[in-house]
Amino acid sequence: MLSKLNPAAELYLPSNRSNNGNLELTTHLGIGAHQDDLEIIAIQGILAAYDHPGKYFTGVIVTDGRGAPRSGPFADVSDDSLWEIRCEEQRKAARLGNYHAQFFLNHPSQAAKSSEQKIVISDLKHIIQSTSPEIIYTHNLVDKHDTHVAVALCVIQALRETGLPPNLKKVYGCEVWRSLDWLIDDDKVPMDVSNHLDLQGALLTVFESQIIGGKRYDMASIGRRQANATFYQSHENDQSTHMVYAMDLTPLIDHPEIGIEHFVSRYIDNLADDVRGRLNRLRRDSV
Repeated sequence: MLSKLNPAAELYLPSNRSNNGNLELTTHLGIGAHQDDLEIIAIQGILAAYDHPGKYFTGVIVTDGRGAPRSGPFADVSDDSLWEIRCEEQRKAARLGNYHAQFFLNHPSQAAKSSEQKIVISDLKHIIQSTSPEIIYTHNLVDKHDTHVAVALCVIQALRETGLPPNLKKVYGCEVWRSLDWLIDDDKVPMDVSNHLDLQGALLTVFESQIIGGKRYDMASIGRRQANATFYQSHENDQSTHMVYAMDLTPLIDHPEIGIEHFVSRYIDNLADDVRGRLNRLRRDSV
């Protein structure tokens, strides 16, 4: 498999799960921009496979993670050392979460955002063909982090060029740098992630270089999951304690003629219509 990817790519097979490198067993595939993104965007898939003998989660990290902000004990760490630290943190997460396999494509961040995208897309095509997952998790298209959006676009293009894998049912774009609570309820894909809360916390705190280095992704991610569960329905009791939201990207693969900007604009227009409609209705009712 590695011979088909760029020369810098790595494949890690956690020793705590007997997989013998059978990538085709993968049922849930997470494709993230940086080390620690998978544990946020793909937590539903990680949990689904954690203790289910028939489910397997494989992760893909597209960029090398160099250049990340750092402070505290990591303030003076070089980019090369930070890359090594972040990769080891990701390996630890793979062991904790019983991942089936973990890819590191090790592209520089700029590669996903430039003409070098074709190399990233080629790598993703090979991985998707080799794993043939049922569900793919990646970043959402309205995330405010450029690299996250660029990776999502690479995933969509890879799937469009590959054609729909035979087992693929859904492609989800999930929350990191912009929450999806603003989507109207009909456009949200709510995912109940109320189980294995200790594991969820452990998977996030593994990434000390980011947390101790100045960003409390662990507290923020768990807090958002709790908030999503509480604020999901205003007139119903909570059905879960922790929830993540996703945007369903599958139509962009099923119908490649759909323009991506048009696809995203529909979500924004739906919110605008919902807000205007409520205001107009309540103003009339109060007159």
